[in-house]
Amino acid sequence: MENYPWYNSYPAGVPKEINPDHYKSILDLFEECVEKYADLTAYVNMGASLTYRELDQESKKFAAYLQNVGGLERGDRVAIQMPNLLQFPIALFGVLRAGMVAVNTNPLYTSREMAHQFADSGAKAVVILTNFACNLEKILAETSIELVITTELGDLLGGIKGHIVNFVVKKVKKMVPPFNLPAAIPFKQVLKEGKRYVYHRPEVNGGDLAFLQYTGGTTGVSKGAMLTHRNMVSNMEQNGGWMGVDLVDGEEVIITALPLYHIFALTVNCLTMMKKGAKNILITNPRDMPAFVKELKKHPFSVITGVNTLFNGLLNQQAFRSLDFGKLKFAVGGGMAVQDTVALEWKRVTGKSLAEGYGLTETSPVLSCNPLNGSEVLGTIGLPFPSTEIKLIDEDGQVVALGEIGEICARGPQVMKGYWQRPEETANVFMVDWLKTGDMGTMDDKGFFRIVDRKKEMINVSGFNVYPNEIENVIAMMDGVLEVGVIGVPDQRSTEAVKAFIVRKNESITENEIMEHCKENMTGYKVPKFIEFREELPKSNVGKILRRLLKEGELAD
Repeated sequence: MENYPWYNSYPAGVPKEINPDHYKSILDLFEECVEKYADLTAYVNMGASLTYRELDQESKKFAAYLQNVGGLERGDRVAIQMPNLLQFPIALFGVLRAGMVAVNTNPLYTSREMAHQFADSGAKAVVILTNFACNLEKILAETSIELVITTELGDLLGGIKGHIVNFVVKKVKKMVPPFNLPAAIPFKQVLKEGKRYVYHRPEVNGGDLAFLQYTGGTTGVSKGAMLTHRNMVSNMEQNGGWMGVDLVDGEEVIITALPLYHIFALTVNCLTMMKKGAKNILITNPRDMPAFVKELKKHPFSVITGVNTLFNGLLNQQAFRSLDFGKLKFAVGGGMAVQDTVALEWKRVTGKSLAEGYGLTETSPVLSCNPLNGSEVLGTIGLPFPSTEIKLIDEDGQVVALGEIGEICARGPQVMKGYWQRPEETANVFMVDWLKTGDMGTMDDKGFFRIVDRKKEMINVSGFNVYPNEIENVIAMMDGVLEVGVIGVPDQRSTEAVKAFIVRKNESITENEIMEHCKENMTGYKVPKFIEFREELPKSNVGKILRRLLKEGELAD
């Protein structure tokens, strides 16, 4: 690695290599943490909390139930479908401790999407929030699921509060559509019964599957990335090495607004911060910004992760700007490009950098990140992680010259084993042990990488490649713009034309003003030919603007 340009750009104290076999499995890591930090708070959600000792006890009960009552065997897949609740880490670690494979599922999936993921994974069991159980009922017969465990929002909030929350959610707000799953077992009953049985610790190795983590499906059929225990341990060690210089064991507080079923929060917030003995503040509904900010005020935090739209949303809350950021050490953005304007405003308001990182579901997920010591390079995805190599290739598979645009390829111990039961798809994304990401980027002479855009989302304007990210970044510089998404639309004269969809912060901003701003900041063929104002833009479960849906809407018109 000494020959790579980023080798000498590493921040002081960050290791250039990690040991991917430091822990034989996530089980080894978990057992070490719950013993070391037994009396510390592990998770907080809606006013209730769980210590590391309690997490150990409850997840062991859950694992014992799966092993002894649930009829499941080592290696069976168990789907988990719920937002950020205390039940999530109990179920998650219970599945892993039973030697089984966790299949994280977006609770907002439609019944069709659920049917695909459950059938494709061959899941034998599912843990699901009752709010979404009606969709499961519709497709249960199409799956291999034999065990259904249901839970309600207030189940672990304790006593009267839990009962009140469940009553209000079900009877007052009517957020639980009627469903009929007569064989379903309540989550609390699983823990009660599991206590009666002996937990048998399985022998789990690094090469064993830990997760079937499904891709978002934004560019095609959702596929299950096979992430092994070694993959996850590797990325946890890489994350810990990158941020560990500034973190103190047992003293950190991390805000988890991204859902734990998303690979970013799963690895960074859940696993990496568990090793540090952090207190994890689970936010169930971050879209309720006023309530989210109130929660932030209760818990002076040292670390926060999120996506660009989440940070942008917080910055547009006056109450957020008045918070005390004295304990904040750093913020990390991923999942989508962090816009320069958002990063600059974040630093102005909080006094700390918003470091952009980069990764994929297929890479557990982090491949690179900006330094967390304030020496970040704005607009880049930073430097490759320890024990990670990145190169840029052209259409012929040759490495491009410095400063040239090429497809980002990566290799390292965090790269997935392959796609579940999809050997052809797996072969398509690998060049021997190099993973082709489908993202286009450049590298400077210091080894900092910059994402240009998704290969499939490039816009062809009269033979020129136009990258939506660049145009979005330019438009987002305007004070009156809240959010922007850019796509290419068919055009007889230029093959494609640029179209921008904009949510205004200031209703007085005009199409003319935006056009003039673009002309001042970009060459002619990049300037949007069409602008459409909208009340909102379609987003993924983590707040990523879905250009695919914008494009589909255009083609349908």
